Amino acid sequence: MRHDTDHEDIFRQESTFHYLFGVREPGYLGCIDVESGKATIFAPRLPQEYELWMGKILDADDIQEHYGVEEVVYVDEIASWFEGRAPSAVYVQRGKNSDSGTEVQPASFEGLDQYQVNEEALHTVVYETRARKNDEEIRLLRYVNRISSDAHIAMMRGARPGLMEYQLESTFAYGCHYNGGARLLSYTPIAGSGPNSAVLHYGHAGAPNDRKLEDGDIVLCDMGCELYCYASDITNSFPANGQFSADQKLIFETVAAMQTAVLSAMKPKVAWADMHELAYRVMCERLEAAGLLVGDVDEMMKVNVGGVLMPHGLGHFMGIDTHDVGGYPKESQRDGRDGFKALRLQRLLEPGFVLTVEPGVYFMDYALKKAKEDPELRRFFNWQRLQDFEGFGGIRLEDNVLVTEDGIENFTVAPRTVDEVEAVMRGEIADSVALIAWRDERQEQGQLEEEYA
Repeated sequence: MRHDTDHEDIFRQESTFHYLFGVREPGYLGCIDVESGKATIFAPRLPQEYELWMGKILDADDIQEHYGVEEVVYVDEIASWFEGRAPSAVYVQRGKNSDSGTEVQPASFEGLDQYQVNEEALHTVVYETRARKNDEEIRLLRYVNRISSDAHIAMMRGARPGLMEYQLESTFAYGCHYNGGARLLSYTPIAGSGPNSAVLHYGHAGAPNDRKLEDGDIVLCDMGCELYCYASDITNSFPANGQFSADQKLIFETVAAMQTAVLSAMKPKVAWADMHELAYRVMCERLEAAGLLVGDVDEMMKVNVGGVLMPHGLGHFMGIDTHDVGGYPKESQRDGRDGFKALRLQRLLEPGFVLTVEPGVYFMDYALKKAKEDPELRRFFNWQRLQDFEGFGGIRLEDNVLVTEDGIENFTVAPRTVDEVEAVMRGEIADSVALIAWRDERQEQGQLEEEYA
């Protein structure tokens, strides 16, 4: 913790307050009249000395014009403002975030206790509303994804053995800020190479993306940026030297097949848990065909072999929070099985939902050791073949997807085939626009070859 550096930390607004009022500065409160929809924000009354260090102080009219609300009142006038309106009830938000587990504390001010205060209703209403993105939110999420997709491609183009993992992180951050205006990243970047690519939350203070990329490594980069508090969350995996080995290609194409199957099946009224199970089934089928798993796939599914090789959930809601709210309505219950218990949402898909789709396959010593000790699980693994994957790490592919009325829209434009990854790393594809053109050209070429075959 820094004690005094004579600076102002970059403030990041509380997510629901930003969602409702769009205010970016600290010290504000807000109120919406339920009947009229009129929005009032309560601004801090700043001392004149503020202007000396921080710039011009906006008056109430300036704030009202800037944020587009109907009324601006100073925080020290909030009690008298409420007295003049004598509301029959005041709704404040209290509840638990089902993803993070943190408790949302209600707003308060002197004199609030004289009104009928409801702390229950608002939490569910706001979280359910946030789960369904409106047109402006969708437009912003598309843009943030384009920024991030381009930054990922630029990072991959510059990757090579001998670089440090943190150089990949810094290349991504530069691309998002310089080219897209995204000052903040949406979470701590993960740039895991070699065995680090199987560490799901790599990049933390104890492992700060500080390993050197080696020839033959697989590299997993999970990075996103944030603009106006809206997040992207994208993962790419690629060979450090630009050329997939046979085993790397096998696992990459397995993960790509898992993701493709899920994207093809997603539509309204589909259960997210079923999509997670579909990803596991595709994994087991592909790895059984390749000889890493042995036995009947249906039997593998019964004992949850997939949870050994992908112990995390398939994806999560995203929006103002990277792991956005609304994943577990009150009636939803968590599944206790490995992988399933890590699902960030347990509900049917609806139009307007924005989710990540992020399957992966990882060779984790801890998970494999547990499986080897379990008589129900160990019989499905080819332990001799798995020796070839010691130190391999893992591969994940993550896209950000909107559920539409009849299917999906994938916001993410990133290399998702072996040919695309290798073309990016050869420098043939410069950004997301070039990747789309590259795909179109090859699709047209394939159609011509089929036509004239």
